[in-house]
Amino acid sequence: MSYCYDYPRPAVTTDVVVFTIREETLQLLLIKRAAAPYQGCWALPGGFVEPDESLEQAAARELEEETGVAGVYLEQLYTYGAPDRDPRDRIISVAYYALVPSDRLQLRAASDAEDVRWFGFDALPALAFDHDHIARMAHERLAAKLDYSTIALQFMPERFTLGELQEVYETILRAPQDKRNFRKRILALEAIEATGERRRNGAHRPAMLYRVRDPQRVAIIK
Repeated sequence: MSYCYDYPRPAVTTDVVVFTIREETLQLLLIKRAAAPYQGCWALPGGFVEPDESLEQAAARELEEETGVAGVYLEQLYTYGAPDRDPRDRIISVAYYALVPSDRLQLRAASDAEDVRWFGFDALPALAFDHDHIARMAHERLAAKLDYSTIALQFMPERFTLGELQEVYETILRAPQDKRNFRKRILALEAIEATGERRRNGAHRPAMLYRVRDPQRVAIIK
């Protein structure tokens, strides 16, 4: 039976902040909008939630449709509902953030995206809507979560060295980490395991390669 609501119903969208680390910098995935509002401006991937899908399903679908990125770790960030955040209507956005390993960077612009590109987080262009605020909050959440979870492992390729993992922490936190203490702490988590293989980087002696024990899981450690 249909029901007639006496009150206006806001539309709901999802926006996704996608991070990766490449060229030793934290980078953010942006799309160039092909339609109004903000046509031609850079924005976070995202779009309207369909009636028959969950919020996370909508976020994953829009991300894949607009950028070609799929099968990545998604975590809900925050809900943005300022009355004037979207010039089209009263639109509430549920934001997610996603982490993509540096070896999974095959992008394609599709759907209502004219272009898709990685930008250094410290050199972002002007963003549509309130997406600059969303991106900054996502970075703050990511940096804070390094201290009490294994979320940084979501950035790692199938095999990596402890030095490469330390670089991920230093890039996100924008601060050096003591090598000895870092390695002791990471190995104590038992979230990674040695592969038995080694890799030589330049003139340095070969470094042990590790892999994540459970790539699909982010463990809380405090």
